[in-house]
Amino acid sequence: MRPVVATGIGFVTCLGREKSAVADALRDLRHGMVRYPLFADNERIPVNVAAPLPGFDTTSTDPEDWSYPEGIRFRLEQLKGLSPNALYAHFALRDAAADAGLSLEELSDERTGLYTASSGSAAMTHHHLARMKKVGPMRCSPMGIVASIAGTLNFNLAAAYGIRGSTCGMVSACASSGHALGMACDEIRLGRQDRMLVVGAEDFTEETLVPFSTMRVLSPSPDPDTASRPFDRNRDGFVGTGGAVAVVLEAAEVAEKRNAEGYARFAGWGQASDGYHVAASHPDGIGLARAMKLALDVAGWWPTEVDYINAHATSTPTGDVSECRALHKIFTEKEAYPEISSTKALTGHALSLSSIMEAAFCLLGMKEGFTPGSAHISELDKEAEGLAILHKSKPAAPRNVLTNSSGFGGTNVVLAFSSL
Repeated sequence: MRPVVATGIGFVTCLGREKSAVADALRDLRHGMVRYPLFADNERIPVNVAAPLPGFDTTSTDPEDWSYPEGIRFRLEQLKGLSPNALYAHFALRDAAADAGLSLEELSDERTGLYTASSGSAAMTHHHLARMKKVGPMRCSPMGIVASIAGTLNFNLAAAYGIRGSTCGMVSACASSGHALGMACDEIRLGRQDRMLVVGAEDFTEETLVPFSTMRVLSPSPDPDTASRPFDRNRDGFVGTGGAVAVVLEAAEVAEKRNAEGYARFAGWGQASDGYHVAASHPDGIGLARAMKLALDVAGWWPTEVDYINAHATSTPTGDVSECRALHKIFTEKEAYPEISSTKALTGHALSLSSIMEAAFCLLGMKEGFTPGSAHISELDKEAEGLAILHKSKPAAPRNVLTNSSGFGGTNVVLAFSSL
Protein backbone atom coordinates (compact mmCIF):
# COMPACT_ATOMS: atom_id res chain seq x y z
CA MET A 1 0.00 0.00 0.00
CA ARG A 2 1.16 3.52 -0.77
CA PRO A 3 2.49 5.61 2.13
CA VAL A 4 0.38 8.63 3.04
CA VAL A 5 1.55 11.98 4.42
CA ALA A 6 -0.22 15.03 5.83
CA THR A 7 0.83 18.16 3.92
CA GLY A 8 -1.54 20.89 5.06
CA ILE A 9 -3.68 21.92 8.03
CA GLY A 10 -6.18 24.73 8.61
CA PHE A 11 -7.82 25.84 11.86
CA VAL A 12 -10.94 27.64 13.03
CA THR A 13 -10.79 27.00 16.78
CA CYS A 14 -11.23 28.70 20.13
CA LEU A 15 -7.41 28.84 20.27
CA GLY A 16 -7.31 30.86 17.05
CA ARG A 17 -6.86 30.34 13.33
CA GLU A 18 -3.18 31.00 12.74
CA LYS A 19 -0.91 27.99 13.22
CA SER A 20 1.48 30.05 15.33
CA ALA A 21 -1.32 31.13 17.70
CA VAL A 22 -2.58 27.57 18.07
CA ALA A 23 0.93 26.24 18.67
CA ASP A 24 1.64 28.92 21.29
CA ALA A 25 -1.60 28.13 23.14
CA LEU A 26 -0.78 24.41 23.17
CA ARG A 27 2.76 25.04 24.39
CA ASP A 28 1.69 27.48 27.11
CA LEU A 29 -1.47 25.53 28.09
CA ARG A 30 -3.55 28.63 27.40
CA HIS A 31 -7.22 27.71 27.05
CA GLY A 32 -9.95 29.30 24.91
CA MET A 33 -12.86 29.10 27.35
CA VAL A 34 -14.86 32.02 28.74
CA ARG A 35 -17.92 32.74 30.81
CA TYR A 36 -20.33 32.78 27.88
CA PRO A 37 -23.15 35.31 28.47
CA LEU A 38 -25.69 33.71 26.11
CA PHE A 39 -25.59 30.65 28.37
CA ALA A 40 -24.57 32.03 31.76
CA ASP A 41 -27.13 34.86 31.73
CA ASN A 42 -30.02 32.56 30.80
CA GLU A 43 -31.53 31.12 33.98
CA ARG A 44 -33.01 28.20 32.02
CA ILE A 45 -29.58 27.00 30.90
CA PRO A 46 -27.46 25.24 33.57
CA VAL A 47 -24.22 26.01 31.74
CA ASN A 48 -21.90 28.96 32.26
CA VAL A 49 -18.71 28.30 30.29
CA ALA A 50 -18.11 27.70 26.59
CA ALA A 51 -15.24 28.05 24.12
CA PRO A 52 -16.29 30.51 21.36
CA LEU A 53 -14.50 31.17 18.08
CA PRO A 54 -12.66 34.51 17.84
CA GLY A 55 -13.72 36.55 14.82
CA PHE A 56 -16.96 34.66 14.17
CA ASP A 57 -20.53 35.44 15.26
CA THR A 58 -23.11 33.02 13.85
CA THR A 59 -25.79 33.32 16.52
CA SER A 60 -28.38 34.59 14.01
CA THR A 61 -30.33 32.14 11.85
CA ASP A 62 -29.96 34.59 8.95
CA PRO A 63 -26.51 34.18 7.36
CA GLU A 64 -26.64 37.79 6.16
CA ASP A 65 -26.35 38.83 9.81
CA TRP A 66 -23.24 36.75 10.48
CA SER A 67 -19.86 38.35 11.04
CA TYR A 68 -16.67 36.55 10.05
CA PRO A 69 -13.10 37.38 9.02
CA GLU A 70 -12.25 38.89 5.67
CA GLY A 71 -10.72 36.71 3.00
CA ILE A 72 -13.68 34.83 1.53
CA ARG A 73 -16.55 36.49 -0.31
CA PHE A 74 -19.78 34.56 -0.68
CA ARG A 75 -22.48 35.16 -3.26
CA LEU A 76 -25.89 35.68 -1.64
CA GLU A 77 -27.28 32.41 -3.00
CA GLN A 78 -24.17 30.63 -1.72
CA LEU A 79 -24.46 32.23 1.72
CA LYS A 80 -28.10 31.13 2.01
CA GLY A 81 -27.00 27.50 1.69
CA LEU A 82 -24.50 27.67 4.56
CA SER A 83 -24.81 26.47 8.12
CA PRO A 84 -22.46 27.95 10.73
CA ASN A 85 -20.21 24.89 10.56
CA ALA A 86 -20.06 25.07 6.77
CA LEU A 87 -18.94 28.70 7.07
CA TYR A 88 -16.13 27.68 9.41
CA ALA A 89 -15.24 24.80 7.09
CA HIS A 90 -14.71 27.16 4.15
CA PHE A 91 -12.04 29.04 6.10
CA ALA A 92 -10.34 25.90 7.43
CA LEU A 93 -10.18 24.25 3.98
CA ARG A 94 -8.92 27.38 2.29
CA ASP A 95 -6.12 27.71 4.85
CA ALA A 96 -5.21 24.01 4.68
CA ALA A 97 -5.00 24.12 0.88
CA ALA A 98 -2.79 27.22 1.06
CA ASP A 99 -0.64 25.57 3.73
CA ALA A 100 -0.17 22.56 1.44
CA GLY A 101 0.62 24.82 -1.52
CA LEU A 102 -2.29 23.59 -3.62
CA SER A 103 -3.89 25.51 -6.48
CA LEU A 104 -7.60 25.55 -7.30
CA GLU A 105 -6.82 23.36 -10.31
CA GLU A 106 -5.22 20.75 -8.07
CA LEU A 107 -8.21 20.80 -5.71
CA SER A 108 -10.60 20.08 -8.58
CA ASP A 109 -8.44 17.36 -10.11
CA GLU A 110 -10.35 14.10 -10.43
CA ARG A 111 -7.71 12.37 -8.29
CA THR A 112 -8.52 14.69 -5.35
CA GLY A 113 -11.39 13.74 -3.06
CA LEU A 114 -13.19 15.24 -0.08
CA TYR A 115 -14.34 13.54 3.13
CA THR A 116 -16.12 15.53 5.81
CA ALA A 117 -17.51 15.01 9.30
CA SER A 118 -20.38 16.84 10.94
CA SER A 119 -23.55 16.25 12.93
CA GLY A 120 -25.37 18.77 10.74
CA SER A 121 -26.78 22.03 11.96
CA ALA A 122 -29.41 21.70 14.68
CA ALA A 123 -29.93 25.48 14.68
CA MET A 124 -30.66 25.70 10.97
CA THR A 125 -32.81 22.56 11.04
CA HIS A 126 -34.92 23.99 13.85
CA HIS A 127 -35.20 27.37 12.12
CA HIS A 128 -36.27 26.06 8.73
CA LEU A 129 -38.72 23.47 10.10
CA ALA A 130 -40.30 26.00 12.45
CA ARG A 131 -40.77 28.39 9.54
CA MET A 132 -42.25 25.65 7.36
CA LYS A 133 -44.84 24.83 10.02
CA LYS A 134 -45.66 28.50 10.48
CA VAL A 135 -45.97 29.73 6.89
CA GLY A 136 -45.98 26.59 4.77
CA PRO A 137 -43.21 24.99 2.67
CA MET A 138 -43.61 27.21 -0.39
CA ARG A 139 -42.59 30.31 1.57
CA CYS A 140 -39.40 28.71 2.89
CA SER A 141 -35.85 28.90 1.58
CA PRO A 142 -35.16 26.27 -1.10
CA MET A 143 -31.69 25.96 0.44
CA GLY A 144 -33.01 25.05 3.89
CA ILE A 145 -32.25 21.35 3.51
CA VAL A 146 -28.78 21.97 2.09
CA ALA A 147 -27.97 24.26 5.03
CA SER A 148 -29.26 21.86 7.67
CA ILE A 149 -28.53 18.18 7.26
CA ALA A 150 -25.33 16.35 8.11
CA GLY A 151 -24.05 16.43 4.53
CA THR A 152 -23.97 20.23 4.43
CA LEU A 153 -20.17 20.31 4.54
CA ASN A 154 -19.57 18.12 1.52
CA PHE A 155 -22.46 19.73 -0.39
CA ASN A 156 -21.07 23.23 0.04
CA LEU A 157 -17.34 22.50 -0.19
CA ALA A 158 -17.55 20.15 -3.19
CA ALA A 159 -19.52 22.74 -5.13
CA ALA A 160 -17.36 25.71 -4.09
CA TYR A 161 -14.04 24.04 -4.84
CA GLY A 162 -15.10 21.98 -7.84
CA ILE A 163 -14.26 18.65 -6.18
CA ARG A 164 -14.51 15.81 -8.72
CA GLY A 165 -12.98 12.94 -6.77
CA SER A 166 -14.54 10.78 -4.07
CA THR A 167 -16.86 12.79 -1.81
CA CYS A 168 -18.60 11.59 1.33
CA GLY A 169 -19.73 12.76 4.77
CA MET A 170 -19.19 10.71 7.94
CA VAL A 171 -21.58 10.64 10.89
CA SER A 172 -20.47 8.63 13.94
CA ALA A 173 -20.83 11.25 16.68
CA CYS A 174 -17.56 12.19 18.36
CA ALA A 175 -15.58 9.70 16.27
CA SER A 176 -16.83 11.11 12.95
CA SER A 177 -13.77 13.05 11.84
CA GLY A 178 -11.55 10.17 12.93
CA HIS A 179 -13.48 7.94 10.55
CA ALA A 180 -13.16 10.59 7.84
CA LEU A 181 -9.37 10.70 8.25
CA GLY A 182 -8.97 6.94 8.42
CA MET A 183 -11.13 6.22 5.40
CA ALA A 184 -9.49 9.03 3.44
CA CYS A 185 -6.12 7.45 4.20
CA ASP A 186 -7.41 4.14 2.86
CA GLU A 187 -8.64 5.79 -0.35
CA ILE A 188 -5.07 6.90 -1.04
CA ARG A 189 -3.40 3.70 0.14
CA LEU A 190 -5.60 1.62 -2.16
CA GLY A 191 -4.82 3.84 -5.14
CA ARG A 192 -8.34 5.19 -5.59
CA GLN A 193 -7.24 8.78 -5.01
CA ASP A 194 -3.93 10.62 -4.92
CA ARG A 195 -5.06 13.31 -2.51
CA MET A 196 -7.85 13.69 0.06
CA LEU A 197 -9.15 16.84 1.68
CA VAL A 198 -10.57 16.01 5.12
CA VAL A 199 -12.70 18.53 7.01
CA GLY A 200 -14.51 18.31 10.34
CA ALA A 201 -16.76 21.11 11.58
CA GLU A 202 -19.41 21.78 14.22
CA ASP A 203 -21.74 24.68 14.88
CA PHE A 204 -21.10 26.85 17.90
CA THR A 205 -24.75 27.42 18.78
CA GLU A 206 -27.14 26.86 21.66
CA GLU A 207 -28.99 24.18 19.68
CA THR A 208 -25.82 22.13 19.18
CA LEU A 209 -24.28 22.42 22.64
CA VAL A 210 -26.94 22.97 25.32
CA PRO A 211 -28.94 19.73 24.71
CA PHE A 212 -26.00 17.83 26.24
CA SER A 213 -26.94 19.38 29.58
CA THR A 214 -30.00 17.10 29.66
CA MET A 215 -27.57 14.15 29.71
CA ARG A 216 -25.75 15.72 32.69
CA VAL A 217 -22.43 15.70 30.78
CA LEU A 218 -21.80 19.47 30.48
CA SER A 219 -19.83 21.09 33.28
CA PRO A 220 -21.94 23.49 35.39
CA SER A 221 -18.78 25.22 36.63
CA PRO A 222 -18.74 29.04 36.49
CA ASP A 223 -14.92 29.12 36.28
CA PRO A 224 -13.39 29.00 32.77
CA ASP A 225 -9.98 28.18 34.26
CA THR A 226 -11.08 24.86 35.72
CA ALA A 227 -14.33 23.88 33.97
CA SER A 228 -12.55 21.47 31.62
CA ARG A 229 -10.14 19.26 33.56
CA PRO A 230 -9.69 15.79 32.06
CA PHE A 231 -8.17 13.19 34.39
CA ASP A 232 -8.80 15.37 37.44
CA ARG A 233 -10.59 13.64 40.30
CA ASN A 234 -13.09 16.51 40.65
CA ARG A 235 -14.05 16.92 36.96
CA ASP A 236 -17.78 17.41 36.44
CA GLY A 237 -18.38 17.41 32.68
CA PHE A 238 -17.14 18.84 29.41
CA VAL A 239 -17.18 22.35 27.98
CA GLY A 240 -18.73 22.83 24.54
CA THR A 241 -17.02 24.34 21.52
CA GLY A 242 -17.29 24.33 17.73
CA GLY A 243 -15.28 25.41 14.70
CA ALA A 244 -13.56 23.57 11.87
CA VAL A 245 -10.26 21.89 11.06
CA ALA A 246 -9.04 20.68 7.67
CA VAL A 247 -6.17 18.31 6.88
CA VAL A 248 -4.71 17.57 3.45
CA LEU A 249 -3.56 13.98 2.95
CA GLU A 250 -1.49 12.94 -0.07
CA ALA A 251 0.27 9.89 -1.42
CA ALA A 252 3.91 10.33 -0.45
CA GLU A 253 5.13 10.18 -4.04
CA VAL A 254 2.62 12.85 -5.10
CA ALA A 255 3.77 15.17 -2.31
CA GLU A 256 7.43 14.53 -3.14
CA LYS A 257 6.86 15.24 -6.83
CA ARG A 258 5.62 18.74 -6.08
CA ASN A 259 8.19 19.29 -3.28
CA ALA A 260 5.50 19.62 -0.60
CA GLU A 261 6.79 19.87 2.96
CA GLY A 262 4.86 17.37 5.05
CA TYR A 263 3.97 17.22 8.74
CA ALA A 264 4.02 13.48 9.41
CA ARG A 265 3.31 10.08 7.91
CA PHE A 266 -0.14 8.59 8.46
CA ALA A 267 1.01 5.25 9.82
CA GLY A 268 -2.40 3.60 10.19
CA TRP A 269 -5.63 3.51 12.10
CA GLY A 270 -8.00 1.16 13.89
CA GLN A 271 -11.66 1.13 14.78
CA ALA A 272 -13.76 -1.05 17.07
CA SER A 273 -17.07 -0.85 18.93
CA ASP A 274 -18.04 -1.54 22.52
CA GLY A 275 -21.38 -3.19 21.77
CA TYR A 276 -22.51 -1.99 25.17
CA HIS A 277 -24.70 1.14 25.39
CA VAL A 278 -26.29 3.71 23.12
CA ALA A 279 -24.49 6.63 24.79
CA ALA A 280 -21.99 5.46 27.43
CA SER A 281 -18.59 3.91 26.78
CA HIS A 282 -17.93 0.43 28.13
CA PRO A 283 -16.75 0.84 31.75
CA ASP A 284 -13.58 -1.13 31.02
CA GLY A 285 -12.89 0.51 27.65
CA ILE A 286 -12.88 -2.76 25.71
CA GLY A 287 -13.70 -1.18 22.33
CA LEU A 288 -11.10 1.56 22.65
CA ALA A 289 -8.47 -0.94 23.73
CA ARG A 290 -9.24 -3.05 20.68
CA ALA A 291 -9.06 0.01 18.39
CA MET A 292 -5.65 0.93 19.82
CA LYS A 293 -4.43 -2.62 19.29
CA LEU A 294 -5.59 -2.57 15.66
CA ALA A 295 -3.95 0.81 15.02
CA LEU A 296 -0.67 -0.49 16.45
CA ASP A 297 -0.89 -3.60 14.29
CA VAL A 298 -1.42 -1.58 11.10
CA ALA A 299 1.38 0.83 12.01
CA GLY A 300 3.68 -2.10 12.84
CA TRP A 301 4.49 -0.75 16.29
CA TRP A 302 4.95 -2.42 19.65
CA PRO A 303 3.19 -0.52 22.47
CA THR A 304 6.62 0.49 23.78
CA GLU A 305 7.29 2.39 20.52
CA VAL A 306 4.51 4.93 21.11
CA ASP A 307 5.85 8.23 22.44
CA TYR A 308 2.63 10.19 22.95
CA ILE A 309 -1.13 9.67 23.06
CA ASN A 310 -3.64 12.48 22.63
CA ALA A 311 -6.48 11.06 24.70
CA HIS A 312 -10.16 11.44 23.94
CA ALA A 313 -10.69 12.31 27.63
CA THR A 314 -13.53 14.84 27.66
CA SER A 315 -13.57 15.64 31.41
CA THR A 316 -16.69 13.57 32.15
CA PRO A 317 -16.62 11.41 35.29
CA THR A 318 -17.28 8.08 33.54
CA GLY A 319 -15.69 8.64 30.13
CA ASP A 320 -12.21 9.39 31.42
CA VAL A 321 -12.27 6.29 33.61
CA SER A 322 -13.18 4.09 30.65
CA GLU A 323 -10.27 5.45 28.64
CA CYS A 324 -7.80 5.07 31.50
CA ARG A 325 -8.76 1.41 31.82
CA ALA A 326 -8.32 0.92 28.08
CA LEU A 327 -4.87 2.50 28.24
CA HIS A 328 -3.85 0.25 31.13
CA LYS A 329 -4.86 -2.80 29.05
CA ILE A 330 -2.58 -1.91 26.12
CA PHE A 331 0.37 -0.21 27.78
CA THR A 332 1.80 -2.47 30.45
CA GLU A 333 5.55 -1.78 30.33
CA LYS A 334 5.79 0.84 33.07
CA GLU A 335 9.32 1.89 32.17
CA ALA A 336 8.17 2.67 28.62
CA TYR A 337 4.75 4.26 29.13
CA PRO A 338 3.82 6.78 26.41
CA GLU A 339 3.18 10.33 27.58
CA ILE A 340 -0.52 11.14 27.61
CA SER A 341 -2.53 14.36 27.61
CA SER A 342 -5.96 15.64 26.71
CA THR A 343 -5.98 18.93 24.81
CA LYS A 344 -9.70 19.20 25.59
CA ALA A 345 -8.52 20.88 28.79
CA LEU A 346 -7.72 23.84 26.52
CA THR A 347 -10.45 23.64 23.87
CA GLY A 348 -13.36 21.86 25.47
CA HIS A 349 -15.10 19.12 23.49
CA ALA A 350 -15.76 19.79 19.80
CA LEU A 351 -17.99 16.73 19.26
CA SER A 352 -17.61 15.33 15.71
CA LEU A 353 -14.83 17.84 15.05
CA SER A 354 -12.70 16.73 17.99
CA SER A 355 -10.84 13.85 16.32
CA ILE A 356 -9.45 15.83 13.38
CA MET A 357 -8.76 18.85 15.58
CA GLU A 358 -6.67 16.79 17.97
CA ALA A 359 -4.96 14.97 15.09
CA ALA A 360 -4.00 18.38 13.69
CA PHE A 361 -2.66 19.44 17.10
CA CYS A 362 -0.47 16.32 17.05
CA LEU A 363 0.74 17.08 13.51
CA LEU A 364 1.56 20.65 14.53
CA GLY A 365 3.53 19.49 17.57
CA MET A 366 5.43 16.90 15.55
CA LYS A 367 6.54 19.55 13.08
CA GLU A 368 7.05 22.46 15.48
CA GLY A 369 8.90 20.44 18.13
CA PHE A 370 6.61 20.17 21.17
CA THR A 371 4.26 17.78 22.95
CA PRO A 372 1.13 19.40 24.44
CA GLY A 373 0.41 18.85 28.11
CA SER A 374 -2.81 18.22 30.02
CA ALA A 375 -3.90 21.33 31.91
CA HIS A 376 -5.98 21.98 35.04
CA ILE A 377 -5.14 18.78 36.95
CA SER A 378 -4.96 19.53 40.66
CA GLU A 379 -5.69 16.01 41.93
CA LEU A 380 -5.15 13.10 39.56
CA ASP A 381 -7.97 10.57 39.36
CA LYS A 382 -6.93 7.25 40.89
CA GLU A 383 -7.76 5.46 37.61
CA ALA A 384 -5.07 7.53 35.89
CA GLU A 385 -2.40 6.69 38.43
CA GLY A 386 0.50 4.83 36.85
CA LEU A 387 -0.14 6.40 33.45
CA ALA A 388 2.40 8.96 32.24
CA ILE A 389 0.01 11.93 32.26
CA LEU A 390 1.91 14.95 30.94
CA HIS A 391 0.99 17.87 33.19
CA LYS A 392 3.08 20.43 31.29
CA SER A 393 3.90 20.76 27.62
CA LYS A 394 7.24 19.34 26.62
CA PRO A 395 9.68 21.14 24.26
CA ALA A 396 10.34 18.02 22.19
CA ALA A 397 8.43 16.47 19.32
CA PRO A 398 7.07 12.93 19.66
CA ARG A 399 8.05 10.44 16.95
CA ASN A 400 5.15 7.97 17.10
CA VAL A 401 1.74 9.25 18.11
CA LEU A 402 -1.73 7.82 18.72
CA THR A 403 -4.83 9.98 19.00
CA ASN A 404 -8.03 8.47 20.42
CA SER A 405 -11.70 9.22 19.79
CA SER A 406 -14.90 7.66 21.07
CA GLY A 407 -18.53 8.35 20.20
CA PHE A 408 -22.13 7.41 20.93
CA GLY A 409 -22.98 3.77 20.42
CA GLY A 410 -19.54 2.79 21.65
CA THR A 411 -17.70 3.55 18.42
CA ASN A 412 -13.93 4.07 18.79
CA VAL A 413 -11.31 5.31 16.34
CA VAL A 414 -7.55 5.50 16.92
CA LEU A 415 -5.20 7.23 14.46
CA ALA A 416 -1.43 6.65 14.27
CA PHE A 417 1.13 9.17 12.96
CA SER A 418 4.90 8.91 12.72
CA SER A 419 7.55 11.54 12.09
CA LEU A 420 8.92 11.94 8.57
